Amino acid sequence: MKATSVRCTASIVVAAAAALVAGAAAAQQATLVVRSITPEAALRAARAALAHCAKGGFQVAVAVSDRAGQPLVMLRDRFAGPHTPVTAEGKAYTALSFKIDTLAFARVTREGEPQSGIRHLPGVVAAGGGRPIESAGSIVGAIGVSGAPNGEADDACARAGIAEIADDLEL
Repeated sequence: MKATSVRCTASIVVAAAAALVAGAAAAQQATLVVRSITPEAALRAARAALAHCAKGGFQVAVAVSDRAGQPLVMLRDRFAGPHTPVTAEGKAYTALSFKIDTLAFARVTREGEPQSGIRHLPGVVAAGGGRPIESAGSIVGAIGVSGAPNGEADDACARAGIAEIADDLEL
């Protein structure tokens, strides 16, 4: 009777341990670890984009958002137009939301294109100057620049901002 009791107790202990391990595994599968740009890296990227535009003689605003689309940094040249901060944030939001640079987004959402309607969603800006920021195959944030004479110039400044932090991003 003792052997049966010991075996039964051992079986209960093994079953309990298995349940704990299964529970831990289930808990790990029920959560997600995500990467996002740090405020420090966002500030470096914004400063570099602002400086690149200033060298070209452009007064711009630069916004950098985290992977959830929340603004982390907004820098505005003292002579940039009053519309530029909101537009820069919109470009970053658009690049992040649609996972595409906003020069390309503007092309694929032109009037007459199948996706033209999405450019009219709230907060979307279909003009060059917004770029997703990627690290290790995931989008970790986005940058938006507004105020240069055209979308291509805004885009060049955004690319300069990303280039500034590229060595710190896992590519």
